[in-house]
This record gives sequence, C-alpha cells and structure tokens, in this order.
Amino acid sequence: MAGDDASVQVRGLHFSYPGQPPFITNFNLHLSPGSRCLLVGANGSGKTTLLRILAGKHMVGGTDVVRVLGSSAFHDTSLICSGKLAYLGGSWSKTVGCAGEIPLQGDFSAEHMIFGVEGVDPSRREELIDLLDIDLEWRMHKVSDGQRRRVQLCMGLLQPYKVLLLDEITVDLDVVARMDLLNFFVAESVQRGATIVYATHIFDGLETWATHLAHVEDGKQKGLYKMGEIPELHAVGKSKTLLQVVESWLRKEREAQKEKICSNRVSAKQSISSPWASSRHMAYYR
Repeated sequence: MAGDDASVQVRGLHFSYPGQPPFITNFNLHLSPGSRCLLVGANGSGKTTLLRILAGKHMVGGTDVVRVLGSSAFHDTSLICSGKLAYLGGSWSKTVGCAGEIPLQGDFSAEHMIFGVEGVDPSRREELIDLLDIDLEWRMHKVSDGQRRRVQLCMGLLQPYKVLLLDEITVDLDVVARMDLLNFFVAESVQRGATIVYATHIFDGLETWATHLAHVEDGKQKGLYKMGEIPELHAVGKSKTLLQVVESWLRKEREAQKEKICSNRVSAKQSISSPWASSRHMAYYR
C-alpha cells in the first residue's frame, strides 16, 4: 500500500462530533520519519482536533484513514502503551467532581512524579531534568504554571517516542527553555528519526526549525508545504518571516469570515422584516 513508509499518513479524513455537522473535511497528510511539521491555523480551525485524532483519541471511519507507524491510530492501543506515539497538549489537569478540570497539583515533589515513571533510561531522564531546569524538590501545589509545565514535559518525553504530537506546549515556558526544548526536538528527529507535529501560535525561530508546514482553515487543509517551498519566505528582495507569512494568511481568513457574518446578518434582517415573516410571528403570538 502506498505510503507505508510514512510515520504519519492521513487519507481523506472526514470527522464530526456527535450531532454536529462535519468539522474536518477531506484532510490529507504524509510525513516521513524525521519530519518536523508545524500545524498552523486560527483559533477554532481544527488543529487540536486533528492532533487528538492522530493520537487515537477519536475514532474515525475506516482503519486505513489515519495511520501512525503503519497502524490505525485509534485501534492499535499499543502505540500509546509502548511510548512509540506520544501526545502532549492542553493544561495538565485532573477532573474533580462538579468542579470539572483543575490543574494537577498536590503536596508531592517533582522527583516523586518523574522517578515514578518506570522503564526509563537514567541518562535520558537526567538529560531532560537538566534541559528543562527542573528542581526535584519542587512541590507540585506550590509551583508556577511554567514550572508545572516543565515537569509535564519531562514526564511525557521520558520514553523515546517515534511520533510526537505537541499542542501549544511552550506557551508557559520562558524563551531560553523554549529554544532549548526546540533544539532537543531537532536532535531527536535527526539522530533517532522521530517525527514531530507541533501546533503553535509562537513562530519565533521556527523558519529553520520545521521541515514541513500544514495550514488548516475551518477544518480544511489549505496547504501542505515543505518549508523551502513557501514562496513568501524565499521571495528575492521581499522575503518575510514565518510570523509575517502566517499573519497574512490568517488576516485574509478573518476578513473573509467577517464578510460571511455580515452577509448572514443582512439575510436574517431581510427575513425578519418581510411581510411573510411578520405574519408568521403574529400568528405565533396569537
């Protein structure tokens, strides 16, 4: 089957939440081992949903639609259990009764959390503790959001994954920690052939970090590029930064969305002001 050499393979993905219209439509993605792919798009465009589908957290029709390391992302639970597929995203939280999701915190140390993960290479653990500048004496109910995020990252990266999915995981990190972590990911992809898909709104320094970029708009794939093939990034005499390129895309999308909303408002007003609409309302209130 074509694409069996891919670490991540998505073919014609359609997805909707129960009782809702289609949210992801005809999405395709092919990433080879060692790829580092940025997933970009406006808020609500479907980035998190796509990452969760790749992580096997949502079932989609057909076992060949979403394949990770040659297996069905949803049906092959060994992908996550073995650590070959890792997903890091959202806030690190737990569910407590009617309070819902609250940050994971308790009177226990970072050392208790990190060393509680079994079957870990000690040298890799020490490298991550040093990289993320973690104090093993941190008490999890007293640390900041950024410090809690560092412990979460350390625990999530302890196993040597083959595919790593990241959803806005650097938002709580300072610039030094963020750049050190991105350099670590480059080494992982180059030396071990790990494939990384990273959704973010922070683009500083990512022009040379990524190998691919997938642009998502309203659940649809606007484009899948190799970084060296994005015209705006390499136009002679008029090259832009990645931030400028993505900003221009999203501004065009916002303007188109505004026009659509205005058009819908006009249509709604015309419907309400029509004689037939008024008679229907009068009949209702009688």
